[in-house]
Amino acid sequence: MAILVVSGTGTEIGKTITTAALAAVALAAGRSVAVLKPAQTGVAPGEPGDVFEVRRLAGEAVTGVELARFPEPLAPNTSARRAGMTPVGPEEVAEAAAKLATEHDLVLVEGAGGLLVRFDDEGGTLADAARLLGAPVLVVTPAGLGTLNSTALTAEALRARDLACAGVVVGIWPAEPDLASRCNLADLPEVAGAPLLGTVPEGAGRLAPADFRTRAAGWLAPALGGVWSI
Repeated sequence: MAILVVSGTGTEIGKTITTAALAAVALAAGRSVAVLKPAQTGVAPGEPGDVFEVRRLAGEAVTGVELARFPEPLAPNTSARRAGMTPVGPEEVAEAAAKLATEHDLVLVEGAGGLLVRFDDEGGTLADAARLLGAPVLVVTPAGLGTLNSTALTAEALRARDLACAGVVVGIWPAEPDLASRCNLADLPEVAGAPLLGTVPEGAGRLAPADFRTRAAGWLAPALGGVWSI
């Protein structure tokens, strides 16, 4: 796949670290990689955002592009409106990703929060950008109780839009998983209607970059270039 859209079922669930792992594995395989962040919110000008974190962990060979940055940690359209700034729409996202795909083997489009978080006041979302691109969506989800419902809702939204779900990755796999987390490994593929393609361990983003790059393949399934299996 030349373009892969990475969406979460919510916020703070390991989406950026999963994106970094995808980039690291692809680079290790000799592929050129670009990461596109359509809208970064809650980060001041000059402060490192998600693109910076992906490049720090995966390597500076990653091309990083951020289309817009809005100051408050809110949905992109809300943050843009409150700041009096121009929002970024799905068409702009799709155009940027398509251009990067002409220059790179893999383009990772990392969303903000969940699939249907609004980018603009017309209701444009990451799902709309994926539809314009005809790109599959990788769903990053948490490990524990409640994840089956949010994952099922995201998968249902993808199907309603005729979008392909590439699979599911658990973005923060706990060092000591509880019963719900362990059971969810078996249940997530069923509710998503797509394979479970990895578990990124808790604290992965705190690893030294060299260690992160060495270990990343062990967190992702062969379909994503890694060696992980249940």
